[in-house]
Amino acid sequence: MTSAAEQRARAGQPAAGSGPAAAAVSGARRAVPPAPPVWPGAPTPLGARFRGGPDGVAGTNFALWAAGAEAVRLCLFDERGRETQVPLTELTHEIWHGFVPGVMPGQRYGYRVDGRWDPWTGARWNPAKLLLDPYARAVDGEFRLPPEVYGHVRDWPEQHVADTVRDDRDSAPHVPKGVVVHDDDWSDDRRPKTPWADSVIYELHVRGFTKLHPGIPEELRGTYAGLAHPAAIEHLTRLGVTAVELLPVHQYAHEDHLLRRGLKNYWGYNSIGYFAPHAAYAASGTQGGQVGEFKRMVRALHAAGIEVILDVVYNHTAEAGELGPTLSLKGIDNRGYYRLQHDARRYADYTGCGNTLHVVQPQVLRLITDSLRYWVTEMGVDGFRFDLAAALARSMHDVDMLSPFLAVIAQDPVLRRVKLIAEPWDVGSGGYQVGAFPPLWTEWNDRYRDTVRDFWRHALPDVREMGYRLSGSSDLYAWGGRRPYASVNFVTAHDGLTLRDLVSYGGKHNAANGEGNRDGTDDNRSWNCGAEGETDDERIRSLRRRQLRNLMTTLLLSTGVPMLVAGDELGRTQRGNNNAYCQDNEISWLDWSLLDDPSWRPLFDLTSRLIALRHRHPVLRRRAFFSGRAHSAAGLRDLAWFTPRGEEMTEGDWYAPAATLGMYLSGQDIPGRDERGAPVLDDSFLAVLHAGDRPTAFVLPGPPWAQRYEVVVDTSREEQSEAPGTLYPAGAAVTVPARSVLFLRAG
Repeated sequence: MTSAAEQRARAGQPAAGSGPAAAAVSGARRAVPPAPPVWPGAPTPLGARFRGGPDGVAGTNFALWAAGAEAVRLCLFDERGRETQVPLTELTHEIWHGFVPGVMPGQRYGYRVDGRWDPWTGARWNPAKLLLDPYARAVDGEFRLPPEVYGHVRDWPEQHVADTVRDDRDSAPHVPKGVVVHDDDWSDDRRPKTPWADSVIYELHVRGFTKLHPGIPEELRGTYAGLAHPAAIEHLTRLGVTAVELLPVHQYAHEDHLLRRGLKNYWGYNSIGYFAPHAAYAASGTQGGQVGEFKRMVRALHAAGIEVILDVVYNHTAEAGELGPTLSLKGIDNRGYYRLQHDARRYADYTGCGNTLHVVQPQVLRLITDSLRYWVTEMGVDGFRFDLAAALARSMHDVDMLSPFLAVIAQDPVLRRVKLIAEPWDVGSGGYQVGAFPPLWTEWNDRYRDTVRDFWRHALPDVREMGYRLSGSSDLYAWGGRRPYASVNFVTAHDGLTLRDLVSYGGKHNAANGEGNRDGTDDNRSWNCGAEGETDDERIRSLRRRQLRNLMTTLLLSTGVPMLVAGDELGRTQRGNNNAYCQDNEISWLDWSLLDDPSWRPLFDLTSRLIALRHRHPVLRRRAFFSGRAHSAAGLRDLAWFTPRGEEMTEGDWYAPAATLGMYLSGQDIPGRDERGAPVLDDSFLAVLHAGDRPTAFVLPGPPWAQRYEVVVDTSREEQSEAPGTLYPAGAAVTVPARSVLFLRAG
């Protein structure tokens, strides 16, 4: 086997650490003042922590876990970009550490880590590469990906061995630096602590939500400060949501293939700094001000009664596979941080992104849990949605619900008390785990999404699946003490078609992504209502608006935790793009003019009204699964299902083709008690969902279910009145318009 050094020699390259590139770096360093003194410091906590040192001397303690490294140099950068190297010689439990007097908040820094270059065994140390501290709390600068940031020679002519040839050019001019920050006081914040059953989640992108908002000052648009602005918060409170779920705000990098096409990663699922708020979303600069700005955003949302949930990506990093850049963990201890294949040159990839963090390793587990606790205790967030959570639950290879990651979370006194949401799958074998996560966890329920989409395009063979999804998905979650709120119900999410596009396009239209429309799922379960894309046909436009009302009403009346995507309440479109991960433009940004458009304003009003209805009525926010039995001697069954004939459904009815389903929710038979020990009582309701393309008659159930019924919501109408609705006597045969929902109060 040819060594990397031999390959460099054959190509006429200088040996590692020598030659013109190394000389250029060396020359630049000679112009820098001598390195400051370094004291032993402490191995904990990890990262850069400003504090008073011995004898009250102020400075910063630096600590880096790098188990197999031979040497670690701390690199300090002044305002002109000149580098001063400080060797860290203290080594305690595989942690290199030192206290540097006089290093103050705002100081930019990175690391160079020496060790063996032997990719065949997974060793990829390269001291020419400046590495980001995994514990950096702020990052200054943006990742560019010229050849210098790769640990190997990116453009080596023989690509099948390119990752084995070490690149000795200095990467420091091309990569961001960590920033020393000083922690602010957080004591005046008051968390909303909204119970799971009462939660309504609103998934949004910090930049996309605020970029075009006319009420936010232009200099704050696209930033944390913009989201904290009263104009942004006012929309959230009018809508009535209880939590925002922010697309990734950890520091992330853009992929090389996007940069080459003139695009950027917009969603942010390419993390590289698990403690640092993404600097590009800060209005206050990148010298540490982004930390305080993020905290002020959280404080403002909390003051409005809104929780903050972060979408976090701990399953992989921006360093990709063996042909990816060397930005941080790969150069610190590649074998310690990543899952490698038996051929240790290659990475195990359960994420589809080139690498997978090796969560079984104690140091990786520590990195993740330290990060999570930091965002809770220091940054004030209220919970997390874990991207590709099944990858985190893998032990050696298989998904294991007793894995170290899940076990640590379950016993952690901080993390077990916050909201934990799993995306319960990954791309590896056995990765689909919907319904399998343990108590404490809720899950994105994609079976809810698929079933509701199929029902409203009249594509279900029968209504069995729809019955389960409307009533909390007990078939998936009624085990181990889990509750209905283990199901996060959603019809759309950031990845996929928007709600409006779901009823406007029969297929994806992703040409703008530059991948020949090959990216994004083909399983959209959408229906364009008779024309592909935008149309002037008012009949089709009216039908689409009705379908939007049906989908939104179904979501907000279902048992479980509803999640909306920002802009769906306004009729936002991505022009059929179902994978807009690289569209940092009007395709992804919210168009706030829709709020004043008479065609779309009624959808916002209906959504707000449905959320308010949900908040007022505990029968829509159940804390226990339905039993189908009465909970008191004089009560009715807590849940009953009816056919259009007004008769309770039989076993055969569940298996028969049907477009209509009646669901009765008894407000007199809600299990449990309120905070003062009193029974929970509410109105009773009947929901009639009709997906057929023609009107149908539905007989309203008579006594003992009700004496009369009052219409609360009728999705066949563009406008929904707040005044008392039409009254019908029990036993009446009402006409349910084609493709509509009737929601009636039983009296």
